[in-house]
Parts: sequence; structure tokens; C-alpha cells
Amino acid sequence: MTSTSGPAPLHFKIVIDAAAPHAQADFWAAALHYEVEDNSALIEKLLGFGAVPAELTVESHGRRAWRDLVAVRHPDDPVQEESGTGLGRRLLFQRVPEAKTVKNRVHLDVHARDGRREQEVDRLRALGASVLREVKEPGGEWVMMADPEGNEFCVH
Repeated sequence: MTSTSGPAPLHFKIVIDAAAPHAQADFWAAALHYEVEDNSALIEKLLGFGAVPAELTVESHGRRAWRDLVAVRHPDDPVQEESGTGLGRRLLFQRVPEAKTVKNRVHLDVHARDGRREQEVDRLRALGASVLREVKEPGGEWVMMADPEGNEFCVH
């Protein structure tokens, strides 16, 4: 029997700064067919213990949520039951005071099914995204878009 002697891969999430994290989470959940995480059980528990003030929470989707943080997760990935935190593919939106001012240094690429890029672009526009430009290069074609807060992403 062989054993792995190298370090275990690290778990990660992509964190995106936002002016309106819940609106961004709703957009990206719809865009990716992900789910907005439900942290209400943990929040209610912490509120009950007096560990956090109610001012740090809001009502979203009919349940308690963190005011300044919200994540979306892939619906097929595992979830930590006590906290509602996804343990797989996730995007976390955190409130920041400053607006986006320059091009992203990191962006998401969304891959549409074969022959469905135009339909995906139309669907994402209907959700609140905008088309920045269409790219046609020898290496491929894609549409550069921006989410409702101006973060660039590409649809391939």
C-alpha cells in the first residue's frame, strides 16, 4: 500500500468585494445555477447566545443572513450542516466601502454548452449583466461581460 507523502490540496473560495453583497449573490446564484447559502441556523444560535449583535444581520430570502457577507455554492457540493457553509465550489461576496475603479485582476470564465453562448449571453443580460465587447481571435471567441457592479467576466 502506498501513502501520499505530499501536502493535501487546500480548500478555497473566491471572494468578491461588493457594494451590495446580497444583490451580487442573487445575480451570481442565478447566473451559475448555484444556491445562496443559508447561514440562518448559525446566526440564530449566535444571536441567542448574545455572541453577535442583531445589527450585523439582515433578512434575506425570508431568513436571517449576515449583513456584510453572503456566499453562493454549487448545489451538488457538501454543506456543513451547523453553519450552512458550503464545502466545495463557492463565491463569497463581502461588503466594502469603496467602489470598483479599475479592471479586475481576476475574473470568472463561464462556459456555455456547445452552441449556446448567444443564449447564455441573453440570459445573463436579462439577469442584469451587460456586454462589454465580443472577442474573436484565432485562439477562440467569447463575450466579455460585466455583472451588475461592473466586475468583468467572460462567456465562452
